[in-house]
Amino acid sequence: MTKLDSSLTAHVNALKEKGTAKGDEMVITGIVPASGSKGPRYIVEGHEKEFIKMNSNSYLGLSMRSDVIHAEEEGTKKFGVGPGAVRFISGTHKPHIELEKRLARFHGRESAMIFSSAYVTSMGVIVPLTTTETVIVSDELNHNCIINAMKLARPSAKLIYRHNDMSDLEAKMNEAVGQGKRCLVITDGVFSMRGDFCPFDKFVSICRKFNDRFEEGVTTIADDSHGVGAYGATGRGTEEVTGTKVDILIGTLGKAYGVNGGYVAASKAVTDFLKQTAPMYIYSNPITVGETTAVLKVLDILEGPEGVKILKHLSEMTQRFEKGLVDNGFETIPGPHPVTPLMVRDTQKTSEIVKWLTANGVLATGLNYPVVPKGDEEIRFQINADHTAADVDYVIDVLKAYRSKKG
Repeated sequence: MTKLDSSLTAHVNALKEKGTAKGDEMVITGIVPASGSKGPRYIVEGHEKEFIKMNSNSYLGLSMRSDVIHAEEEGTKKFGVGPGAVRFISGTHKPHIELEKRLARFHGRESAMIFSSAYVTSMGVIVPLTTTETVIVSDELNHNCIINAMKLARPSAKLIYRHNDMSDLEAKMNEAVGQGKRCLVITDGVFSMRGDFCPFDKFVSICRKFNDRFEEGVTTIADDSHGVGAYGATGRGTEEVTGTKVDILIGTLGKAYGVNGGYVAASKAVTDFLKQTAPMYIYSNPITVGETTAVLKVLDILEGPEGVKILKHLSEMTQRFEKGLVDNGFETIPGPHPVTPLMVRDTQKTSEIVKWLTANGVLATGLNYPVVPKGDEEIRFQINADHTAADVDYVIDVLKAYRSKKG
C-alpha cells in the first residue's frame, strides 16, 4: 500500500492547498431539548458552548419527537434492527409495503418504491430508464446524484440547459429531436444550494410540446428531495407550490421526514420495470423496519391538522429569517423554501463569516467553489420547524454584529 497511500495523500494535500478540501467533520455528542423560547441546542465535541443548528435538512423538526421515536422502537422490537436481506430474498416486511402505498397516495401516484437513500434513488431511476437511444436533457445546477447518474447511464446524447431558463430548455429540446427514440428531461425540484425551485408548470408544458417528436415520448423526472415534506400548504413540495406534477418524482425520507432512505413515486409500469432492472434496488437491503415505522408516524403527523400547523410555523420562521437578512443589507435568494442562502460571493469572506457564526454558537454551512460556481459563494442557512422566533432573531443579531465589526 505504500505507493498508493503516497499518491492518495498527495491528492488530499493538493485539495487542501487549493482550498477545496472538505473541512473536518463536527462530531455531535449530545442534544439539549427545546426549552422556553429556545429550540433544541447541540453539543459539539471540542466546544464548551451549545449550538443552534442552522444547517440541518430535518425541516419539519420531528426527529427528536417522542412519538416518532416510539414508533421506530416499536417497529424494531417487532422486526429487529435490520432486514437481513435484499427485497427479493426475504428483506421485504409488511411495513415496507405499507409505506410505499402511503407515499404513492401522498403524492397522488399509482405506485411508489423505497430505496436505501435519495442519492441511490436517482441513480436507480435514471440509469435503467436510459437506453442506447435515449437523450437526456438536464438543468445545469442539478444535484451531484443526477450528474453521476447521467455519467453512468451513458445516453446517446446529453444536453444541459441554463438554470431554470425555460427558453433555453425549449431550445435544447429542439436540439434533442432526432438524437434518440426516448427523451428524459431531468431537474431538481428545489435546488439545494440556493433554495429556488423549478417552475414545474412551465417545465412540464414545454416538455409536453415535444412528446410526439420522440418515438418513446418525453418523460419528466424531478428529484424533489429538499421539497417533499418541507413546503407547500400540506408538504407536497414543488408539485404543490407550482400546481403541476412531473411524470416521475424522486424524494427522500432523510430530510423533512427526519429519518432515512429515498423513494420514487410514479406509474405502476415504471416501478414494476425498476424492480426488475435497478441494481441499486435489487442488490441493496431496504431501510430498516424501525426507520419505516418512524416515517409512517411522520406521515400521520404531516397529513393531520398538526402537520398544517408545523408547516405554517416553518413558513413563518423562513420569512422572518429572510426578512432579517434583507433588512440588514444582506443578499439572499428570496423564495418560500426554508433553504435561505446568504450570498457572500467571496471565498475568504465566506470562511470568515462561518468562523464568526461558530464562535457565537451557530452552525451554518459555507459553500465555496467547486460546490457552487465561482462568484456564487454563500452561507446556506436551513430553517427547521423546531426553530423559534428567538432562535431566528439571535442568528440575525450575530450576523449584524459581524457586519458592525467587519463591515
